[in-house]
Amino acid sequence: PELIRSIFVKDQTQLRPTDRSSLNNILMQLRKVLCHPFVYSQAIEERTASQTVSHRNLVDASAKLQLLEIMLPKLRERGHRVLIFSQFLMQLDIVEDFLDGLGLQHRRLDGTINSMEKQKRIDEFNAPNSPYFAFLLSTRSGGVGINLATADTVIIMDPDFNPHQDIQALSRAHRIGQERKVLVFQIMTRGSVEEKMMQIGKKKMSLDHIIIQQLD
Repeated sequence: PELIRSIFVKDQTQLRPTDRSSLNNILMQLRKVLCHPFVYSQAIEERTASQTVSHRNLVDASAKLQLLEIMLPKLRERGHRVLIFSQFLMQLDIVEDFLDGLGLQHRRLDGTINSMEKQKRIDEFNAPNSPYFAFLLSTRSGGVGINLATADTVIIMDPDFNPHQDIQALSRAHRIGQERKVLVFQIMTRGSVEEKMMQIGKKKMSLDHIIIQQLD
């Protein structure tokens, strides 16, 4: 309890190094819970042989998946194709299971995939009349050279402390060859640590803007 209370202390220089480390760990666990409770702990998930029940349990445990359950079929009906980003590989695993439950075909790219397989998956997604509706990526994976301009919708499942990472994620769809307006959705839980992170990110972007103006 004392450690939790110290989060709200204005002068955090009073914290010991061990306390700082513990606070960082608490922050990471909070972020995992907000992504999906099963990311925080797989032991929470009730095991069942029924795929229908498993899918329902997966969706009902997360407000973010409940939102996507409404959004994605509508985006599909209107001819959109989607890039979904998360910083947590386990969250991508959960989203894969979620998309399978909805019957939506998808591809995935993260730091564990080699360059040849990565390009193959990108080509499959970008191919004319591709059956794949969604492409899942870890926010910091890929880097320069990934062109997924056949998608026109970007969904960021969890914010990054560095707003430039999220902007870089958006650029995966903002590539040469993009013929449509790109829709961007950043999913954030209100009244949570994610909201605080996004507020900090906005301040960083404002500072960047001011500094660049002064340099000009």
